[in-house]
Amino acid sequence: MNDRAHDLGEAVRARRRQLDLQQAELAELARCSTRSVHAIEAGKPTVRLDKLLAVLGALGLGLMLVPGAGIQLSEDPSTTGRGER
Repeated sequence: MNDRAHDLGEAVRARRRQLDLQQAELAELARCSTRSVHAIEAGKPTVRLDKLLAVLGALGLGLMLVPGAGIQLSEDPSTTGRGER
């Protein structure tokens, strides 16, 4: 399981519970399916971005991008398939 997706799911679940909402109520507020809410909370790494953003918005949360260690890209053009021209 993807640790980041799992952590995100736990944060969504905690916020939903803090607001005393059931998954079905959150789904209605976010205009998505209960299945989508469940998938997000379960940490499924392949959820649709539009569904995630809708759920976060309904919870009063947002998504912020921050620089981090992330995926390391090779700077060797021979390994990226993009040679110098």
